[in-house]
Amino acid sequence: MQKQKIAVGVDLGGTSIKLGLVDRTGKILQKISIDSFAAEGPKKVVTQIKLGIKELIKNDNVKIEGIGIGSPGAIIAEKGIVANPPNFPGWGRVPLGKLIESEFGKRVYVENDANAAAIGELIYGAGKNLNYFIMITLGTGVGGGIIINKKIYRGETGGAGEIGHSSIDYNGPVCKCGSRGCIEAYVGNNYLINNVKKDIPSYPNSLISKMLQNDGTELTPKLIYEAAKMNDGFALKIIDDVGKKLGYGLASVVNILDITSIIIGGGVAGFGKPLFNAVTKTVKERVLIPFRARVRIIPAKLKNDAGIKGASALVFYKS
Repeated sequence: MQKQKIAVGVDLGGTSIKLGLVDRTGKILQKISIDSFAAEGPKKVVTQIKLGIKELIKNDNVKIEGIGIGSPGAIIAEKGIVANPPNFPGWGRVPLGKLIESEFGKRVYVENDANAAAIGELIYGAGKNLNYFIMITLGTGVGGGIIINKKIYRGETGGAGEIGHSSIDYNGPVCKCGSRGCIEAYVGNNYLINNVKKDIPSYPNSLISKMLQNDGTELTPKLIYEAAKMNDGFALKIIDDVGKKLGYGLASVVNILDITSIIIGGGVAGFGKPLFNAVTKTVKERVLIPFRARVRIIPAKLKNDAGIKGASALVFYKS
């Protein structure tokens, strides 16, 4: 029996590493999750990645085409180097591709995690029939990827697509990147939750207030969405505000690139229709008139498996 050709997809995160075996159609055959132990430095993280891959490929019927890794940080893709990923102490510049390649003797492809998500949507998801699109991932941070003529656009040094760090207010709140008024400083998960907590006392009758207990540590985007589904005014206001602020930034990106299809994924995208309606309305109000009719805000399709599928797509994707 001929061995099936598949890829290993590695989604590297500060808390956990998610790994999966994925075939050419994007079907996940097996997946696991292990601790990344990021606080212990790059050597420990690399050891964990190796352990996870070994666990996946211990079956003799597995034929690996290659290994794809989606990682935070600036990536020098052609050399497989990961530079200064956030929440990974002591990394600097790590030749992650070579370290994994030397262990398994398979080609290793390393890409920024947001770019990998964009490639995943291009190969397997909502971007399959699109030649041009912008990908936004809404989570702890706000990542971005740009697809131009079915190719990922990396920029001069590999750092293109940092849409979350475009400023919508030069005098806005300080972002962790050091700038002010970045999109991420408004709609990144941690920023969003902190801002909501500050506003809760002004909305004592909100369902959100009633759903919280103790110090509010259980406040999450999912809880906000649950309140919004019950038509809670405060929750709907929060989601509308997120959509508007995201739309302000995306309108500028559309005007610069003349790309009017925008795919949105990540946890905060779970706000659903109210969010997508607010983003669409805001972008259309603020882009140049010739672009307005073409604006499309599209939900990502890969959902919780975006990291694994996006990383595996690197193996089958020809940049």
